[in-house]
Amino acid sequence: MANLKEVRNRITSVNNTMQITSAMKMVSAAKLRKAQDAVTQMRPYSLKLQEILSGLSSGLDTSENTFSRNNNINNVLIIAITSNRGLCGGFNSQVIKRTHHMIQNEYAGNNVTILAFGKKAADAFRKTEYFIKGTLLPRHTSEIFDNLDFEHAAAAATKIMDSFAAKQFDKVVLVYNHFKNAATQLVQEEQFLPIATIQTSENTAINQDYIFEPNQAEIVHDLIPKSLKTQLYKALLDSFAGEHGARMTAMHKATDNASDMLKDLKLTYNKARQAAITTEILEIVGGAEALKA
Repeated sequence: MANLKEVRNRITSVNNTMQITSAMKMVSAAKLRKAQDAVTQMRPYSLKLQEILSGLSSGLDTSENTFSRNNNINNVLIIAITSNRGLCGGFNSQVIKRTHHMIQNEYAGNNVTILAFGKKAADAFRKTEYFIKGTLLPRHTSEIFDNLDFEHAAAAATKIMDSFAAKQFDKVVLVYNHFKNAATQLVQEEQFLPIATIQTSENTAINQDYIFEPNQAEIVHDLIPKSLKTQLYKALLDSFAGEHGARMTAMHKATDNASDMLKDLKLTYNKARQAAITTEILEIVGGAEALKA
């Protein structure tokens, strides 16, 4: 039977841990609401803009469009988006594992560079041969989550587009957690550059015959930067909302586990206390009987 003092100390420790995890759960729940509203409002706009842009670009000569070129893929940039903090279950490890899988399988034999948004991805790839090689790529990208807004995301997207335009990379891919709900985040692999053409039906509006003013090429030229900046911002919002959802779920489970452990410890403590009391009573009765003899 465990010592009463040891069990009592464990009960105090578990109780303190449960209070911390419960507080973290409530904080993440409060932040999740705001992050979820932001991503749900941005997602339809981003997807529709990409759809329109892909439809317009499909009718142009790719040689005239810097961001739609279709060269042989030699240099690949993978943008891995994770969180700056842990305690969110497998949220970060899923992105890191998918990135490693892509390097070893899909892009085996290519020159791969990793651009990390989030300290967890940066820590995972910092000492590897894949960590930032492009001179035009943005730096200190983990700081973007300290003040996540479109302006900061657009500045990072501009540098990535400049790197692609300078032909440092032939393909740019986003890897991030797509926010589905508070309990579910799906790892998403999404092509960022070159702009992919979306397969649509004949009845889709973007395939209809429009008159463009001033002309189709100029419209595409203006839409491309806005679409790419929005796409990156949407991915960052998805990851940010998913982080809080994952942390809220992880802290909820941790609180439940601590509660169960606390019940077991209290039961163990009561049994140990009862055994100690019984032992003392037996010693007193035995001593009394010895005095009578």
